[in-house]
Amino acid sequence: MAESPKDRCFFPASKIEGMEERRHVHQYNENAVRLTRTLGDLAGLTDMGLHIVRIEPGRGTTEFHYHDQDEEFVYIISGIGMSELGDETFEVGPGDVLLFPKGGPAHAMRNDGSEDLVYLMGGTRPAIDVCTYPKLERRQYRVDGVKEWADLDAFKKV
Repeated sequence: MAESPKDRCFFPASKIEGMEERRHVHQYNENAVRLTRTLGDLAGLTDMGLHIVRIEPGRGTTEFHYHDQDEEFVYIISGIGMSELGDETFEVGPGDVLLFPKGGPAHAMRNDGSEDLVYLMGGTRPAIDVCTYPKLERRQYRVDGVKEWADLDAFKKV
């Protein structure tokens, strides 16, 4: 019997809750530890990443950064976090949405609270992206999954 569209595209809450979390430590920030359930792969999405992320108290989400090609979003499900967006830091909580277009502003979050911070995160997956880490003065290139980086002072204008 052929697989139905529902079998390929519908994933009940019980299936999502039963998924094992993957622990991801950011390559430039050892305190940025995401416990992630990757949803997009369930349906074979290739152009968009979609994840449910849990951040334990005292942890960050990533290193402060922005993308030149990826676009990202975060929808807070539960918990309270501190969002760093450009030069501003402010509290975010359930129902809040953060949208990050190509080219910035730089952003990161952290969980300073006593409960887990849980959010839905998504973004585009271009074959080529440039990610800048302003506080580290570092730029990283990703081409077809291969990452390379250099300090910003190594770049010369032409």
